[in-house]
Amino acid sequence: MERGNSGEPEAAEELPQHRLDRRALEDYLSRHLPGFRAEPEAAVTVAQYRSGQSNPTFYLQKGFQAYVLRKKPPGLLLPKAHKIDREFKVQKALFSLGFPVPKPLLYCSDVSVIGTEFYVMEHVQGRIFRDFTIPGVSPAERSAIYVAMIETLAQLHSLNIQLLQLEGYGRGTGYCKRQVSTWTKQYHAAAHQDIPAVNELSDWLMKHLPDDDNEECLIHGDFKLDNIVFHPKESRVIAVLDWELSTIGHPLSDLAHLSIFYFWPKTVPMLNQSSHFRGNIGIPSLEELISIYCHRRGINSILPNWNFFLALSYFKMAGIAQGVYSRYLLGNNSSENSFLFANIVKPLAETGLQLSKRTLTTGLPQYDTTGRLFAQTTTGQEVLTRVKHFMKQHILPAEKEVIEFYVQNEKSVDKWRKPLVIDKLKEMAKAEGLWNLFLPAVSGLSQVDYALIAEETGRCFFAPDVFNCQAPDTGNMEVLHLYGSEEQKKQWLEPLLQGSIASCFCMTEPNVASSDATNIECSIQRDGDSYIVNGKKWWSSGAGNPKCRIAVVLGRTENSTGSRHKQHSMILVPINTPGVEVIRPLSVFGYMDHLHGGHFEIHFNQVRVPATNLILGEGRGFEIAQGRLGPGRIHHCMRTVGVAERALQIMCKRATERVAFKKKLYAHEVVAHWIAESRIAIEEVRLLTLKAAHSIDMLGSAGAKKEVAMVKVAAPRAVSKIIDRAIQVCGGAGVSQDYPLANMYALTRTLRLADGPDEVHLSSIARMELRDQAEGLMAKM
Repeated sequence: MERGNSGEPEAAEELPQHRLDRRALEDYLSRHLPGFRAEPEAAVTVAQYRSGQSNPTFYLQKGFQAYVLRKKPPGLLLPKAHKIDREFKVQKALFSLGFPVPKPLLYCSDVSVIGTEFYVMEHVQGRIFRDFTIPGVSPAERSAIYVAMIETLAQLHSLNIQLLQLEGYGRGTGYCKRQVSTWTKQYHAAAHQDIPAVNELSDWLMKHLPDDDNEECLIHGDFKLDNIVFHPKESRVIAVLDWELSTIGHPLSDLAHLSIFYFWPKTVPMLNQSSHFRGNIGIPSLEELISIYCHRRGINSILPNWNFFLALSYFKMAGIAQGVYSRYLLGNNSSENSFLFANIVKPLAETGLQLSKRTLTTGLPQYDTTGRLFAQTTTGQEVLTRVKHFMKQHILPAEKEVIEFYVQNEKSVDKWRKPLVIDKLKEMAKAEGLWNLFLPAVSGLSQVDYALIAEETGRCFFAPDVFNCQAPDTGNMEVLHLYGSEEQKKQWLEPLLQGSIASCFCMTEPNVASSDATNIECSIQRDGDSYIVNGKKWWSSGAGNPKCRIAVVLGRTENSTGSRHKQHSMILVPINTPGVEVIRPLSVFGYMDHLHGGHFEIHFNQVRVPATNLILGEGRGFEIAQGRLGPGRIHHCMRTVGVAERALQIMCKRATERVAFKKKLYAHEVVAHWIAESRIAIEEVRLLTLKAAHSIDMLGSAGAKKEVAMVKVAAPRAVSKIIDRAIQVCGGAGVSQDYPLANMYALTRTLRLADGPDEVHLSSIARMELRDQAEGLMAKM
């Protein structure tokens, strides 16, 4: 329950019952802590952190060196509580594997020094958010902080206990039964009055233990926002604190503990909170956090026994509250508000009982409240509303200005430069938190959420760029997020997410049929601590963008023992590397795609890049491509639904304005039928797109291959036909610059080739359908 690594003003003078013998402590540290001896003349200052309720924690300052000391409380303690040696052991193991914890420096078991055992760790300078509503930051940063927190929890639960060398740290299987038993004993040892709800909840938990109580992970035991140190300026976790309750046990206990604030009883004040937790803009919904957690761990988001773990968390909280009040009565607490805990034991236990009686087998309860198929999350609905408002108020009114800019500069040396209005809109969108919406780990949105948002942005050709959701950067950012090393993420992903640089993707080649990607000939050959890249690429999207700094290149790394799908790799090539030659831009039906940096032919002539630029490893190119193209392919389809809506809107408006043969165009049956057929087609494509997005949310990209392939064929076909009808209704104006239809048609028709031609997807769909039919037949036999 302790914090104390922030260096914030909350550290104050030591409480009398916790006062340290400074002379003895300084003498001991001078002899056993090497860095402590570096400034022998400097005096030691000591301050005590007051925010925690368990092990007293102190901030030590000696010269320019800062440390944090944790010790046992004085006096009589509850059984098995306040195990300082365990905290030190687990932090040492975690630090050795690079998990974000303060560096542990020294453990002292000699109680004669300061009266109890203690340990010392490095001080970590950063931000700790005591108020879970995180006031004073933007909704986007608030969301990013919560996403970083849940991703860190998933990282913890993915660690290998053997690699940590923590076998025996906990008793392993049977964790849930031991927890109920332990906290029941802890409660009764500290109880100051009889509370029937606690006893009833204890009995229910013991009777409803999970059948599968053998999952073994390292768990924190008190994982929540105020036990985490964030980077001073970034939404990044740099240290997880307070490992007092850590053990080997069931990971859902940590996840449930993190989730209890979504069910917090209204009658119980949340200490240090400026406002109520639920309903704050930017705080992801519980289903969104669980979806991110499950995705990062690669597990199903249907969580069995979820009500048990939530009820257990409230039972533990009731036990902790009782313990805090018990220590208050003994005079051992460091917090001035400890007396308040006497009144919250009962409502916490009662809330646990209420949760025990609910049917909560899934981590996604809020999806069912809308009554709609492929429903958005609450955050998704809120973001979509804001995107629609931003489109109406800012983007669509600027469309004419942007088009005129590109027409006027078509033959200019500045033709790849973007109009200033786009940069201004990007700044506004970023300030409003409407940024990087495509990436669930950053935005907290599901694929279904983003499908409807992308549809809205598809109504205007430059809108995705305004929200930093434009191809090919989205796909490249997904690659780096999923497969990039920490160094690659820091050097390239972070500036891409900020929008300070752009990227291009180099896969297709002019000399081979690239629809069969095993034909790719561009070579990536190891040479010492470098790779040499040689080959010709074209349709390299984004290379003309003045901000383009990095190319993601697919090439062949020969492997005589590997299969044909293990012969290729992806590597990062900075555009300014010697030997990279940008040959020429390629037009699409005569159009230059100036906005997204065009499509270029690029030659790589003996291009040398560091071996660390290889992504994931040799022979992993197709594996990465599949991960990239799953969401990326349907992003295109999502946007084309918006394109279709815009085309239908233009068609209907023109049909109501123009008269031919003495009646309005819509009164001609053929035009009326075009309008009706277009509406039907849009609804069909939208449903198929949402189904594909839903499949990715539930099954991941690999499990949604069939749905993705189907919508990749269906969407561009249907939308091309809708745009063609709109052009017919608009007549000559439809192919002119007065309407966006001709450009929309060119780009949509091109999607039948991009990310694989229709024919390749149709063959894949046929194979999967035949397999599914065969499996279905076998199941009936």
